[in-house]
Amino acid sequence: MSVAIIGGGSWGTALAIHAARSGAEVRLWAREREVVEAIRARRRSPWYLADIDVPPVVEPTTDLGEALRGATLVIVAVPSEFVAATLKALPPIPADVPIVSATKGLDPERHLRMSEVIVERFPDARVAVLSGPTFAREVALGRPTAAVIASRDDTLAALLQRRLGAREFRLYANRDVVGVETGGALKNVMAIATGIADGLGLGENARAALITRGLAEMTRLAVALGAVSGTLAGLAGLGDLVLTCTGSLSRNRALGREIARGRTLGDVEAGTRMIAEGVRTVSSALGLARGSGIAMPICEEVGAVLFQGKPVRDALQSLLSRKPRPEEEGRRDP
Repeated sequence: MSVAIIGGGSWGTALAIHAARSGAEVRLWAREREVVEAIRARRRSPWYLADIDVPPVVEPTTDLGEALRGATLVIVAVPSEFVAATLKALPPIPADVPIVSATKGLDPERHLRMSEVIVERFPDARVAVLSGPTFAREVALGRPTAAVIASRDDTLAALLQRRLGAREFRLYANRDVVGVETGGALKNVMAIATGIADGLGLGENARAALITRGLAEMTRLAVALGAVSGTLAGLAGLGDLVLTCTGSLSRNRALGREIARGRTLGDVEAGTRMIAEGVRTVSSALGLARGSGIAMPICEEVGAVLFQGKPVRDALQSLLSRKPRPEEEGRRDP
């Protein structure tokens, strides 16, 4: 198997290491020349998972054409805001070469899911989605992980389970692409909310409440978009939500904590090369919710804090002051 991984950040690097460990030949495309040169010279990225060796069979490159040469599988792992532009720059990919989206986010301008952006660029492609509770560092270290490979093509899903799966990287097939992608995107917004709560010192009761009500919001919107509700109770929904809202390696939770401690969004983002996908996703989530008539109060307050300058304690008060309602209710009031 020859794998082209488009995206040399933490997740792309982790997937390259995993694929190489599984016996594949790997080409890793990175935008930054410094990343490519460092991996070639020292077998380590200078910025992403910098203390973990990249196997010799991983060939880094800044040339998209070179990355795709001879590939039998393409994995897209760039941040959601750059996916459309990166795909536009890709040369043609043969229709029999599967393309896997490993990006958890939504297109910030049109609110499309990543698989929709891929199909738009490559209409004849066989497309699947990789999602679930997957911190890049733990995947790179070979620690036990379970994730989801989603495709409406059962044959493709089974093929990718064999090609990408391993004893330490167990893949479950799912035909609900909408639910898997929506869960993977929205959980980042909820992680920012729980990070804010943690930064305010609100306690574990509050964190559990946010996770649970966050899952309800995610499920309402996903179902309105065509997902199966049960998908959000699985690895790509609840599993990823719990990990991202509680894990010490969560970028989105860390960003929320820093915001709660008084730092601005610009200041937090300027201090790291890592991208917290939830910042870009919240506006898309709210746009989709408005179009579907779905209430997403947690998303609304996160958006107000991030983009409207609303003090975090005022956002908390807004949530606490909401009118009591049945737990299962979620449509907007008339």
